[in-house]
Amino acid sequence: MTHHTKFNPNYISICNPASSLSLIFTSLFLSWKRVRGSRRGDFCKEMGENGVVASKLCYPAAAMEVVAAELGHTAGSKLYDDDGRLKRTGTMWTASAHIITAVIGSGVLSLGWAIAQLGWVAGPAVMLLFSFVTYYTSALLADCYRSGDESTGKRNYTYMDAVNANLSGIKVQVCGFLQYANIVGVAIGYTIAASISMLAIKRANCFHVEGHGDPCNISSTPYMIIFGVAEIFFSQIPDFDQISWLSILAAVMSFTYSTIGLGLGVVQVVANGGVKGSLTGISIGVVTPMDKVWRSLQAFGDIAFAYSYSLILIEIQDTIRAPPPSESRVMRRATVVSVAVTTLFYMLCGCTGYAAFGDAAPGNLLTGFGFYEPFWLLDVANAAIVVHLVGAYQVYCQPLFAFVEKWAQQRWPKSWYITKDIDVPLSLSGGGGGGGRCYKLNLFRLTWRSAFVVATTVVSMLLPFFNDVVGFLGAVGFWPLTVYFPVEMYIVQKRIPRWSTRWVCLQLLSLACLAITVASAAGSIAGILSDLKVYKPFATTY
Repeated sequence: MTHHTKFNPNYISICNPASSLSLIFTSLFLSWKRVRGSRRGDFCKEMGENGVVASKLCYPAAAMEVVAAELGHTAGSKLYDDDGRLKRTGTMWTASAHIITAVIGSGVLSLGWAIAQLGWVAGPAVMLLFSFVTYYTSALLADCYRSGDESTGKRNYTYMDAVNANLSGIKVQVCGFLQYANIVGVAIGYTIAASISMLAIKRANCFHVEGHGDPCNISSTPYMIIFGVAEIFFSQIPDFDQISWLSILAAVMSFTYSTIGLGLGVVQVVANGGVKGSLTGISIGVVTPMDKVWRSLQAFGDIAFAYSYSLILIEIQDTIRAPPPSESRVMRRATVVSVAVTTLFYMLCGCTGYAAFGDAAPGNLLTGFGFYEPFWLLDVANAAIVVHLVGAYQVYCQPLFAFVEKWAQQRWPKSWYITKDIDVPLSLSGGGGGGGRCYKLNLFRLTWRSAFVVATTVVSMLLPFFNDVVGFLGAVGFWPLTVYFPVEMYIVQKRIPRWSTRWVCLQLLSLACLAITVASAAGSIAGILSDLKVYKPFATTY
């Protein structure tokens, strides 16, 4: 809906004087254009009667495009796409970069442990299996970006939009619940991981000073509180488009700590004088046969978590420039590139971690203290993890924040507490009467987002088990969000007949992934229950 503001010469916003002055400049600009006459690209209309031109009015082409967009006439526009939004400029390479940035996260640090449970044969094989399934289902999901024709159909801007356009009834509600529950789980997992990394910095310095014989036991609770306070602050950033700088910084940090972990693993392999590990993974005797089963299943969940990005695939695809070629074709190519690069990186990090430590591979490569020196490099890597997780927390939680706030505004549209924005000056210029930048404070956003961060922080204190939580999140989110809904939407989109060969194959793929999800979730739950036997709430030390 377009809101038209009537110009009032007596009102100029203190926070944004340009919003009022722009109307003045626009009027002056149009007047100047009318005096100068037409030029190439402008729209001109001759005024007169009986074929006699009395005058000619000319309007800038850009201004006419704005009007066209408001009226919905954007075909052939240089500024707007077919949906009236500004021209998208994304390419296959930018989409690949977005995916790689989103996928390569803290999950990479648990891959050494995951391969240690499965061994040199099954570990890489499972990783390749998940990479193939992720690529294939992502290609199916990419075809659902537009409803109908792949080049001219109606766009779906989010994952939920695509589900809503292709499916109906209880499936949409279940998808929404799973999507947002997964986001809550990721927030908890990131809080745990960040606190462990902050704690690892403290312990690394302790080991360096006191020696490796000192246990240097430290509680993780204060560090979770520190992370929570930081997230309360950053969660007040209103929208996705205002956290791009944080996302870029997080991406740089992600590659920083992953590369450090890879390098330290290679150095450790050289120091060992060879590669550790076995074909079948951790040996019976080191763990019981039942523990071997549970840990192997949990490893599936860890690997699944490392590949999860379906929730944001549609959003990434929505940045790609309009056809030709179609967005779905570009996205499929981007998926090939990004999954290949990610799998290569995962193989290097996971296999290097296992080669360096064998059965003793830590659950988190940089905080498990297989490495002690150089302590300053460990500090840099763990600091990079914390910075990355601060940004990743916001990237993943913003859709949930926006959903709740939109629902509240629709539910109580006249509530001052929910809908009113209060301008809070951030800076002043030009003395007492000058304008300055303002932050739009919304009381509902302040309280709701702060309450969310507090809640996830408290739950993290209750369940500070990084590996088990990561495995559970990966297992629970993998089948429904990465496999089931993309398969079901693709079947509807392409109108694949029931019981046809293609339909049966897609359903078999979905059922096989469901079995993996159930088994992985069971393994992670078993791990959590095992940890709870020796756990004291709010008193966990490492």
